[in-house]
Order: sequence, then C-alpha cells, then structure tokens
Amino acid sequence: MAGSRNPDRVLLAGASGATGQELLSVLRPTDLDVRATTRSYANVDTLERHGADEVMVADFFESADAVAAVEDCDIVCCALGTPPSYRHVTGGKLVDRTGVINLVTAAVAEGVSHFVLESAIGVGNSKAGMPLPARLVVRGSLSAKHDAEVSLRRSGVQYTIIRPGKLTNDPPSDDILVGEGGDSVSGSIPRADVARIMAAAPFTPDARNRTFEVVSRDGLSGTPTNLVDVDWADDRLTAAYERHQH
Repeated sequence: MAGSRNPDRVLLAGASGATGQELLSVLRPTDLDVRATTRSYANVDTLERHGADEVMVADFFESADAVAAVEDCDIVCCALGTPPSYRHVTGGKLVDRTGVINLVTAAVAEGVSHFVLESAIGVGNSKAGMPLPARLVVRGSLSAKHDAEVSLRRSGVQYTIIRPGKLTNDPPSDDILVGEGGDSVSGSIPRADVARIMAAAPFTPDARNRTFEVVSRDGLSGTPTNLVDVDWADDRLTAAYERHQH
C-alpha cells in the first residue's frame, strides 16, 4: 500500500543479470535493505548468498508481479534486459519495454521516491554514440529501451536514466566520463562502474530527473562533448564498502 514504504528498501530488478550482480555487490555492505528479483528459481540461492536481504521470483511481463515486487520499496534500481537472441533485432515483446513499463506503473502507484533505469548509449538521441552496424543488430532492443525511457520520464516519479556504453567485465575504473544530451560520449565502461553510479543516483541531488551517457576514460572512443560534472553521492556507499573490507 502506498505510504507504508520502507525508506531504506531498494528493489533491484534484474538482479541475476551481469549488471544486477554488480549492483548487488555494491549495495550489500550498505545499510539498505535489498529485495532482489529474478525470473528463475534456480538463481534464488545464489542471490541470497551474494547478499540480497530478500529474493523474489518475478516475471515483469505480468503487471501483478511488478506490483508485488515494488511493494514497500522506496527506491527502484532497474537492470532488466533481454538475453542475447534474435529478439534484439526483431523487437516485439521485450522485457526492456513491457517489463520496465509495468515496473514504472507499479512504482507510480506505490509512491516510490526514485527510479534508476539502466538504458544504453544508442537509445533515442544518443544513437550516434553506437556504431551503425551494432545499432542494426540490436535495433529491436534499442527501440524497446527508448519506449521505457519515455514512460519513466512521463511518469512523474523522480528518476535517473543511465545510458552506459559497451559493457565490459573489467574491474571498476573509478574514472568515469559523464555526458548529457545524447550526442556526448561513446565507448565502453565496466559494469562495476555502472553499478556504483546506479547505486549512488538516488542519493545524488545532481542526478534527479536527468539522463546521462557514461563511459570510462580508458574506454572512451572519439572526442567527448557535452560533459557534465556530477557530484555522485557515493560517500554512503564508500564508507559502507570500507567497513565491509576491514
């Protein structure tokens, strides 16, 4: 029921994906209560071992599952995406569109205070940041992510949309270039860097109701434009991480 939210409960949607797992490792040492979702019962034990306070099996194509997932949560971090398949080309029924829009609708009804969405460079006005051959291969999912972005911007929920470049499994670089306005930066970025930004965004006043393109300095290709300086509020995360290490 709206109004009964736990101000420290985060819904991590798509927790068993590669970015979702990185997000879980960033959130785990903090004082936030993390409800992680996965589509498969086979992933439940792993997510619990990796630090989720609660694991829910949810199919976001079902709006009722989205409503149940968001219940009592104050923050949503959405890392939903379609596994590699022909549907990236053809589009159609993709969780990147239908699932995210169901989640946004549920977040509005619940009165969530902040919704963080992982999108991609190549979506909407950032299409120049992804080479044309790559864009053609994933045109279906880029279109789906565009629709999801539009839905979130129009929802009235406070949001941050993160459009990473090509995702890698490299260690975090902690040297991130942030662009805004679509045609800004191009290249690659470790998922671990994306996870840190997504985790910090709800606590970062600079990030409210903005859409950012992000790459690592090492992964930059071409000349960056429209760079912005965001004071990411990751002190809460850093302090928790350091406590966890000692």
